[in-house]
Amino acid sequence: MPKVAIQPVVEVNNLYAGYLPGINIMNGANLYANNGELIGIIGPNGAGKSTLVKSIFGMVKVRDGEIRLNGEDITGLQSNQLVSLGVGFVPQSNNVFPSLTIEENLQMGLYQKPKQYEERLGFVIEIFSDLGKRLKQRAGTLSGGERQMVAMSRALMMDPAVLLLDEPSAGLSPARQDEAFIRVSEINKAGVTIIMVEQNARRCLQICDRGYVLDQGKDAYTGTGRDLLNDPKVISLYLGTLGE
Repeated sequence: MPKVAIQPVVEVNNLYAGYLPGINIMNGANLYANNGELIGIIGPNGAGKSTLVKSIFGMVKVRDGEIRLNGEDITGLQSNQLVSLGVGFVPQSNNVFPSLTIEENLQMGLYQKPKQYEERLGFVIEIFSDLGKRLKQRAGTLSGGERQMVAMSRALMMDPAVLLLDEPSAGLSPARQDEAFIRVSEINKAGVTIIMVEQNARRCLQICDRGYVLDQGKDAYTGTGRDLLNDPKVISLYLGTLGE
């Protein structure tokens, strides 16, 4: 019998995108994520890492190329449309509603499907058990690491087909960084496909299935996390200058 081709959950083909007219940040980037994969995106500052995930989430103008979700063209769709289609996004900062409780933040994540709240809350609490004990606490009183957990949980409430993470360890203490990476791995092991941008390149490659090294808006190297960690060119060009 002929083999059935695996259709990626997310596919980015020859992407050109940018914030200002006539200036591209993405210059022909390619990426794909299969169901259940944890994909890491690393590279030097200004390489376009965050711009890539923001382009997928409809926050940056795409000038050429295409973005597909489960085979369907989603290029140029607005963020609220993408959420309803199953794309979750956790920004690097300002990612919770500080005046609201943890519970209210989670409810905001499921505003499009409120009847599924109890079911999705149970899934989230299995991963973030501490949050279940503190649902009435205001998010503004939490530490940076705890806010990151709330932001991830809120994105998970919609049962996303793919979760986009923009530098989940940024600004955290070393201990909190370790916790963030552990939580990302647990979310992935629970069956969620993840595309993660990270400045802590070594730690990212240690936990991801496959990685992409971006440079000047396009994918310079790609391979398994382990292969990239041990690639002499990647080590000399990138890992020596990126986060330990």
